[in-house]
Amino acid sequence: MNLRQLRQFVTLAETGNFHRAAEQLHMAQPPLSVSIRKLEEELGSPLFERTTSGVLLTPAGEAMLTDARITLLHAERCRHAVQDVRSGEGGLVRLGIIGSATYAMLPELIPSLRARYPKMELELSEATSSEILEGLLTRRFDAGLLRYPVLDPSGFEILPLDRDDFVLAVNEHSPLAARDAVALSEAADEPFILYPADRVPGLAALAMMRCQFSGFVPRVAQEAMQVHTIMSLVASGLGVGLVASVSRLMMPRGIKCLALTDNPPGFHVGIALARLPGGNNRAVERFTEHVLRVTKAARGGVANLDSPV
Repeated sequence: MNLRQLRQFVTLAETGNFHRAAEQLHMAQPPLSVSIRKLEEELGSPLFERTTSGVLLTPAGEAMLTDARITLLHAERCRHAVQDVRSGEGGLVRLGIIGSATYAMLPELIPSLRARYPKMELELSEATSSEILEGLLTRRFDAGLLRYPVLDPSGFEILPLDRDDFVLAVNEHSPLAARDAVALSEAADEPFILYPADRVPGLAALAMMRCQFSGFVPRVAQEAMQVHTIMSLVASGLGVGLVASVSRLMMPRGIKCLALTDNPPGFHVGIALARLPGGNNRAVERFTEHVLRVTKAARGGVANLDSPV
């Protein structure tokens, strides 16, 4: 049994006549008769009752018709799925994301991605930047949204998407909370809640480097991997923390985020799209193009999201 025979069987069942079925199938009637007879022999049961005016389904044919139609439908879906992947209109993109990408970037990206590529499927997995890079190497992820700059970008394609700055998260009862902006050096004597170097080495190094640019090595009171955990510990009065300013969008009660006035020239943090160079499927290419287009528009680079990147 093959798809060609199933299509012939369904067409004959729907037309009830070998001549009309052969016309719809663009074939001669004798080969159609031979093909149906072989199908009946394989199944061990007649599927049609031959009459002078045409054919009628036997009980075996009636039992087979629904599943035959479903099989042909799924076969056609398989064909379209392959075509969608080849064109990049569909397919699966496995995306690793850092937690802070969910604050503003993903809410901007996903609705427009669904509108532009409704057949594309996203599989999202939250991970640290280092886990995302490892996942790219092991092919667990096709792409990732991670913290930028990356300490060791060798072997990866890193595409910066936005630019952000550290802010200082302080408890609302801290004397520093009376102000909207401070030099980070003014917090040199405060206990810091920083990122663990063994779990999030890139962000830990950036935070440590930022403190050193302001002339001090922070006294680490606690370590926390997630931004919302750092903020919760700050709200509990355990210290201050350095977080990207986008974190203000998810700021819990009890803390205040202060802008830093002593930012070193050219020192920024942000989010980048990471992937392995070459060998990306069309869905990943389409996804990348869309991400670059949307983030460029968000920065005021283009007015029309349908224009080329």
